[in-house]
Amino acid sequence: MIELKQDCQYAMVIPTSMGTRLTPADGQPFHCSDTFKIHASSAESNVGSVCSYLGPKVKILTAFVKGSPMARLIKDDLAGRHMDFEGPEVDPGGPWGYRHQINLADSGAGSRGPRVANDRAGEVGRTLNAKDFDLERIFGKEGVQIVHMSGLIAALSPDTAQFCLDIARKAKEHGTRISFDLNHRASFWKGREKELSEVFKEIGGLADVLVGNEEDFQLCLGVEGPEAGGADIGEKIESFQQMIGRVKKAFPNASVYATTLREVESASVHHWGAIVSCGDELHVLPPRAIGVVDRIGGGDGFVGGLLYGVVKQWDALKCAQFGWASGAFVATLLTDYAQPADEEQIWSIWEGNARVKR
Repeated sequence: MIELKQDCQYAMVIPTSMGTRLTPADGQPFHCSDTFKIHASSAESNVGSVCSYLGPKVKILTAFVKGSPMARLIKDDLAGRHMDFEGPEVDPGGPWGYRHQINLADSGAGSRGPRVANDRAGEVGRTLNAKDFDLERIFGKEGVQIVHMSGLIAALSPDTAQFCLDIARKAKEHGTRISFDLNHRASFWKGREKELSEVFKEIGGLADVLVGNEEDFQLCLGVEGPEAGGADIGEKIESFQQMIGRVKKAFPNASVYATTLREVESASVHHWGAIVSCGDELHVLPPRAIGVVDRIGGGDGFVGGLLYGVVKQWDALKCAQFGWASGAFVATLLTDYAQPADEEQIWSIWEGNARVKR
């Protein structure tokens, strides 16, 4: 497994744009609901929650809207998730200025799939800039074992693309390992394909852990992947393995390459698997049926569990299994991030043990 720096204040540092998620009560569709749950959220902070709840220290790098009650909710939520955070307080600029984005997402139920919409108008996270952070202090003095970033932040705006590049370069300078989850979003890339392809390929070339699905690797890095749809996911595993082999050849700097496997039987039942490659090892976790309360965040949970294993210096197979089980765990929660009580709770999911614990 990857060797990490020692004597670091933080196991993980995560650049992200924080927002809130609104979820209808009782599994109802968004448009015909009048009661909603709200919690702070971002794909990247979701990844860090596995570590932060189980002990290793995590810091969030983000931007806040000055004086916003939503910013206060987000800060309190991050503190409740045992996460440190820092970032500039951005002047809201009046009623048409900056705000924290809102994720509008129902959970689906049975044969009705979930629907997700994002209100990102005026998103304060689009202003993220390296000049607002003392990266030399963070990576050189405080010390960081892993910096985790995703393609959602790298593609959010030209400023955030440069922000992610600056962080990746500074992390590399100080021996911090880099985790990159590609997370392609077509709407972010429209009209910016050449610019973002160059950014993603540089970060991918610096990354120590590279994660994505078949579309991510193809659309972000230009690596051929399996065709979408068609055969049962279990019948396509060999083509996923071949894709990982092509990614390793194109981006040889990384030590760990990973992809998840998901087949949807219904909104309530998925078949969940993963492939993790580390050195000469290739570990395939064939899809298994899992119960789903809310699917959003399962992929982030997988990455979070995988990176927790890296922080703990487990072998690659154990990391893959803990990642799989962390993703399956998140699928049982109404939040889109993991809140494990302890490692045993995650390992019980891997073992298929859902018996009551007294």
